[in-house]
Amino acid sequence: MTNSSSITPIFDGHNDLLLHLWLHHADNPAEAFLHQRLSGHLDLNRMRTGGFAGGLFAVFVPPADYVAKFPSRQGDVHDPLAITEQQIAILQQLEAQSAGQAKICRSVSEIEHCMANGVLAMVMHIEGAEALDDELSQLDRWQQAGLRSIGPFWNLPNRFGFGISGSFPGSPDTGEGLTAAGKRLIAACNQRGLMIDLSHMNEKSFWQTAQLSDAPLVASHSNVHTLCPQPRNLTDAQLTAIAESDGLVGLNFGTSFLRSDGKRDGDMPLSVMVQHLDYLLEKLGENSVAFGSDFDGINLPDKIGDVTGLPHLLAALRTAGYNEPLLKKLCRDNWLRVLRKTWKE
Repeated sequence: MTNSSSITPIFDGHNDLLLHLWLHHADNPAEAFLHQRLSGHLDLNRMRTGGFAGGLFAVFVPPADYVAKFPSRQGDVHDPLAITEQQIAILQQLEAQSAGQAKICRSVSEIEHCMANGVLAMVMHIEGAEALDDELSQLDRWQQAGLRSIGPFWNLPNRFGFGISGSFPGSPDTGEGLTAAGKRLIAACNQRGLMIDLSHMNEKSFWQTAQLSDAPLVASHSNVHTLCPQPRNLTDAQLTAIAESDGLVGLNFGTSFLRSDGKRDGDMPLSVMVQHLDYLLEKLGENSVAFGSDFDGINLPDKIGDVTGLPHLLAALRTAGYNEPLLKKLCRDNWLRVLRKTWKE
C-alpha cells in the first residue's frame, strides 16, 4: 500500500473481490490480483492508488443460475462448501504470493500494524452461511484460518433463517426470521468473538439477533431506508437499535442503495452519498459510521468508478464540511473500534 501523505488510508467493511477472482481468474487468482488490472473494481495497484488499506473480504456462494453464466464455471457441481473452501484458499494465496504486500489479519493490532507498514490488511468474512452444517462443524477450522466475521444470510433463505428478498420500493419485513440453527449460530459467534453482519437480514432476523446477541450490532454495507426505500436498507428503528448497542453501519456505495429512485444508474452526484452519511451520523453519532463499499458487488456512482475514486468521495465530504478528525473516524477508526470490541481484544 502507500504511505503517501496525500492519500487517506481507508479500512472498508465489505468487498466481493474473492468472488470476482473465483469467477474470472480461477487458474491463478493471486497473479491476477497482484500484477494485472482486473475488470472489476479492485486489484492491488488500484487499491494503492485509491488509499484502500484494508477491509473485510467476503467469501460468498452465488446462486447456481448466476454461476452458470460464466464459462469458467460451466459444468461445475454447485457445492456451497466446496465454493467456500475455494474462496478461502484464494484469500490464502493472495497472502502467500504477495511477498509481504498483503496479510490475513486476525486481530486489530495486526490490522494497525499492516496499515502502518503499507501492507494490505485482509479480514476474512463469510457472506451467507449456507456452507455451514447444522452442527457448525466447520466454524472452528475456518476461524483458525482467519475467519472473523459472518453474515448468516444473503438474499436467499438457508438453514439458519431468512435474508431479505423483496424488491424496490419495499420494507425489510420480508418473511420469517431465524431458525433454531440460526439462533445457535448467533450464540456460537458471540462465544467465539466473531462479528455478526446484519446487512442481509430481514427485519425479523434483525430483531431476533438484536435480542440474542451480546455484541455490538453491525451492518457492514447498508444505507438509510428513509432516503432510499430498498428492503436492504435500515429503518430508523433499526438504526436506533444499532446506536444503542454501540454498533456500526458501513455506507454501501451501490447506486441502487443510495438513489431515492432505487435505480442502478451511475449518473448520480456524490452529494447523495453525503446525504446518507449525514443521516447516519445524526442517528448513530460520529463513532458508529464507516464505509462498506461493496466493491465488486454493486454498480458504483460514475464519479467514483472503481477503488481509485475513493479520494473523490473524501473530497466531496470535505467540501460538505467534514473535518479531518471525523474523516479519520469514518475511514478507519470506527471500524477498528467496533472490531476490537466484538473480537474481545
